[in-house]
Amino acid sequence: MQETHTQLSAPLLLLSTPQVMDPYFHRSVVLLISHEEKGSAGFIVNRTTHSRVEEMLRNMGITWGGKADATVYFGGPVQPHLGTVMFDGKEIPLPLAEGESEPPASFQGVRLSRDVTSLARISERPPPSFRLLLGYAGWGEGQLVEEILRNDWLIAPLSKDLIFSAAPEQVWETAIRGIGLDPGSLPAWVSGSGEGPVN
Repeated sequence: MQETHTQLSAPLLLLSTPQVMDPYFHRSVVLLISHEEKGSAGFIVNRTTHSRVEEMLRNMGITWGGKADATVYFGGPVQPHLGTVMFDGKEIPLPLAEGESEPPASFQGVRLSRDVTSLARISERPPPSFRLLLGYAGWGEGQLVEEILRNDWLIAPLSKDLIFSAAPEQVWETAIRGIGLDPGSLPAWVSGSGEGPVN
């Protein structure tokens, strides 16, 4: 268990396997941003909601200068009313807000912020690579490793093209193909998981 923990190094992408039927995570792609002994956290990047970014920001007194049909994304079931903005810091370099730290180079310039002032500045002229996420995905101590050993998740390298894709409904399949697998050939039950097939 400890060896698996040390081999799993964020950031990376977690791709759910077909056996994961939880409605929050079925066919989901998660950007894992933190993995430590005490727990792990990340954001689902391919699940849109019915809410519009413009409407949500208007309710916060923030002007939206992007596309009118831009949608809010569902980042995960933990604290679903907590908003996080994810954007490419190379496309719109902003000074760090108080309490924020520069993301490591391994994040390929992807930045995350919950600072309202930063959100307001970004929203005036949002970059092409922009997401407003509600909630996040979280795992307790040892939980994610257990799920990986159960074959609930496949691992892929971080890809900005995937997390900011203009076609989120295709991201899961594209990510699976990107690691050399055919999505149609993946069984709902993976041999060695210790559990029987899903009916």
